[in-house]
Amino acid sequence: MKTKFHSWRLIVAGTATAVTLLFAVACKKESQKSVAPPDAKNDGRKVSTESVTKTGGKSVCYVEVNSNSLLNTGKYTLTTGGQQLFDIAIIFAANINYNTTTHKAVLYNNPNVSNVLTNKATQIVPLQNKGMKVLLSILGNHQGAGFCNFTSRTSAHAFAQQLSDTVTYYGLDGIDFDDEYADYGNNGTTQPNDSSFVMLVDELRKIMPSKIISFYYYGPAASRLSWGGKKVGDFVNYSWNAIYGSYSVPNVAGLAKSQLAPAAVDIQSTSQSTANSLATQTKNNGYGVYLWYNLTSTDKHTYFSGVSNILYGSSVTYTP
Repeated sequence: MKTKFHSWRLIVAGTATAVTLLFAVACKKESQKSVAPPDAKNDGRKVSTESVTKTGGKSVCYVEVNSNSLLNTGKYTLTTGGQQLFDIAIIFAANINYNTTTHKAVLYNNPNVSNVLTNKATQIVPLQNKGMKVLLSILGNHQGAGFCNFTSRTSAHAFAQQLSDTVTYYGLDGIDFDDEYADYGNNGTTQPNDSSFVMLVDELRKIMPSKIISFYYYGPAASRLSWGGKKVGDFVNYSWNAIYGSYSVPNVAGLAKSQLAPAAVDIQSTSQSTANSLATQTKNNGYGVYLWYNLTSTDKHTYFSGVSNILYGSSVTYTP
């Protein structure tokens, strides 16, 4: 797993900070254990519902769980109405690895991701009880396996089944795809093809019909979104811009404006004025999602309020 800080992609980030954080995270490899998933719907949790409907679109936040708590996303609410600022929290990130013995793609959770998942009662359920959704992001891991080089529907289905089993077992609300760091070709793997990503999301949707599937609009997958008369937009719920500090509409045919986030913000490096400007463009152009990245434990409610006042007509309250 690698950090999402890419110095060449940060529009407003300080160079020294970006370079330092680029190499901040390294993950050990370990075998993914197979566990028979129980029915997550029967885990006894009670999920609350908001009494007041939040208007102005959804806010989505990635958290680097190697160094920060996912629970930080639940500490921010709208001062007026009390709804959560973040509608979707994303665990960043699990990996798609390559088993050189079986020549198959396998899902891998590093120790920090595993800690969040296995402690779902204290790390995930509390957010869901606030009405939030929790997704697991899947990222390449330099081993040659990626979303774009499955060569058969059978192999795509096998990996999709691993994802679905994980969602079920840990009571998650869905999967996020981030096609970075795959290093296609490593370990004798094939290069990206046009059918792979479409087959993968098609298969995942079949076995996970009511869960969220999102796409971080970046990498080889971003140019391989249709095949055989089917589109990735037919199967995913959301897609967001991947260039922090910028405004760019993901070109995912089949998704409505309400499902797209053209604005992407790095909480630690995107300026307040830029974040506010992106929010204004999002609202004025009628898009329904705003993307945040890299939430830490530092109180950022003043920063968030600048955007929230534009999108939701309310400032933000921080509750430690």
